[in-house]
Amino acid sequence: MTIRSKLFATVAFPMLSMSIAIQPALADSLMKPFEVAQEDGIAQEGGEQSPEELLRKKRKQRAQQQEQQSEGAQPSQEEQPSRAERRKKRQEAEQQQEQQPSADDEAARQAAEEKQRIRAERKKRQQAEQQQQEEAQPSADDEAAKAAEERAKIRAERKKRQQAEQQQQEEAQPSADDEAAKAAEERAKIRAERKKRQQAEQQQQEEAQPSADDEAAKAAEERAKIRAERKKRQQAEQEQQEEAQPSADDEAAKAAEERAKIRAERKKRQQAEGQQQEEGEQPATQDALRPAIDGDAEATETPRKRRDRRQPIPEIVDTRSEEEKQEIARDPAATDDTVVLPVDKGAAVLDSDKDADNAGDEGVREKRRKRREQARAQEENVEVPKSDEEAQSSRRDRRPTQEELEANIREEGRRVERVPEFNANDLIDAFTGNDSSRRPRIDETRDNRTVLDFGDQIIVRGDDRPRLRRNAQETYYEELSRGRSREVIERPNGVRIITIYNRYGDIVQRSRIDRDGREYLMIYAPEVDEGPRPRIYDVGEDLPPMRLRVPVRDYIIDTSSDPDRDYYDFLAEPPVEQVERVYSIDEVRNSARIRDKVRRIDLDTITFATGSAEVPLSQAKTLRKVADAMLQVIEKDPGETFFIEGHTDAVGSDESNLVLSDERAESVASLLTEVYDIPAENLVTQGYGERFLKVRTLEAEQENRRVTIRRVTPLVRPVAQN
Repeated sequence: MTIRSKLFATVAFPMLSMSIAIQPALADSLMKPFEVAQEDGIAQEGGEQSPEELLRKKRKQRAQQQEQQSEGAQPSQEEQPSRAERRKKRQEAEQQQEQQPSADDEAARQAAEEKQRIRAERKKRQQAEQQQQEEAQPSADDEAAKAAEERAKIRAERKKRQQAEQQQQEEAQPSADDEAAKAAEERAKIRAERKKRQQAEQQQQEEAQPSADDEAAKAAEERAKIRAERKKRQQAEQEQQEEAQPSADDEAAKAAEERAKIRAERKKRQQAEGQQQEEGEQPATQDALRPAIDGDAEATETPRKRRDRRQPIPEIVDTRSEEEKQEIARDPAATDDTVVLPVDKGAAVLDSDKDADNAGDEGVREKRRKRREQARAQEENVEVPKSDEEAQSSRRDRRPTQEELEANIREEGRRVERVPEFNANDLIDAFTGNDSSRRPRIDETRDNRTVLDFGDQIIVRGDDRPRLRRNAQETYYEELSRGRSREVIERPNGVRIITIYNRYGDIVQRSRIDRDGREYLMIYAPEVDEGPRPRIYDVGEDLPPMRLRVPVRDYIIDTSSDPDRDYYDFLAEPPVEQVERVYSIDEVRNSARIRDKVRRIDLDTITFATGSAEVPLSQAKTLRKVADAMLQVIEKDPGETFFIEGHTDAVGSDESNLVLSDERAESVASLLTEVYDIPAENLVTQGYGERFLKVRTLEAEQENRRVTIRRVTPLVRPVAQN
């Protein structure tokens, strides 16, 4: 029997019957227990109530029942207690029931426990179902991990396909270096064929016509006549004042005619002397007929043609051990002795010390040691410069003003069609100072090179203007005041290279002007305008022997033994000692002591073949790192100048080695320009033959056949002059 039925049988039904006999007001109060019971039933049907609420309602119902039983028969309306008294009695009955729980309370408690047990079982079932789902299906993290693994596999497969495609492309197409090598090979073949044709044509001309000097004399006479005739026609059209005065073309024609006559007379004398010598000449020795090695121009040169006056290399006694040489190389500033390369038969590190060793004077190294010792006693706190500006901080010459530099560029000149000629006589005047008593033998060799033989000294000079004009959009020349000339080279990219030459062919100033109009000074030399030309000499003779103050490793880089070196940082380093003044390019060429002020890179990875100036195809790409460093320096300052030196070993004649070394320097300069895009105007070349050997031996030695690069910018221009 449910709680609702019990309540209806025990409470609701008796109260319903009693309500008929009492007044309506009392009936309302008696109906409240029934309403409460009814609300409890509705609450149970509509939703679950807490055990505390059920217990409270039951206790209230029992209190009402006990109150009715104690009263017995229903009193009349007058005898009924007041509402306050009835409420008080009900509260007392509820308190009593709370102190003594009944059977209904126990039932309610059991019902609450049953509900809690049901909830616990339901929760267990839910947890079991959730665990089964988790075991049957992977979590979100597992799915993400699998997805990441799939993506990694896809990327790996894609990378493999790309690598395979790239490898196929590399196998099918040659790399940029291979293309450059092939291009260099093609150029080498073209030059070889051109050289063969020229030799064949020259041989035919020599058989049918007089010698080259006679041809040059005749050609000069013809050009002089043509210029004279052209000038006469121009004079007829000009004003009376111009007709009365000879023009520059007439003067040039006369000068060319005079030079042609001098050359013709000199050639006749040389032929007469040669004929006399041949009449009394002994048969050529076997040494003269040996195969050409390195510098030899021909395989069967006679001793007279070779003019080989080489003496044995003076013996230098060096008692220091290899360990002592290594220690000195790490700290050269700690000694006054000559620093040498720590290798077998290693020569001096400084080229100026090599020149002194080659002089053959007895005790030359001891003399230079004493001079260094005296110089050190006069020096105070001498340190290696930390920048180009610091290296020039004690300059004694006057710095040019910006107005002076711009004046040479903007000076109005007269445009001429011909290229200014700076011939051997101008070069002789430079080295003799117009001293007629010291006239050298002149040998105008191949590729615009002139060799001067002074007997005790041989000098080679090449003309680098054709190399600068290569690939130019336009080149023109202008005559300026005081016998100077101006060369303007216009590049396809809008860059202009302007060079001012004095009347002797020396570079006075060279500037680069970008297409935006910004000017970069590259070379500047003070100009001597009045009086006879001073004789060119080794200006380094005015300085004491140089003391190397940095480790040899920081002064020289051999590309073969130090391929991972940072060449840019090395090339950007300042000179190793103070620069007294700005020097001309010719002064730098002629003085090992001045060149020693700047560091050098020996390109010993370029191993020239015997007697060849061609860069081997397999070695052309070894220049890439050095070329990239040079480009990086030039991008920072387009006015930089690099000096490229060519060297040979000691096998072969002096003269042929000198020419060959100059060709090697120009060959590397052309390769740097054509393959690695280094502007030609930033490169100056010079060959020195066997003068500066790295290994002191007369035998064939690969380390002596090399090319050297120096950054000479702080020697040839004032700092911070753009």
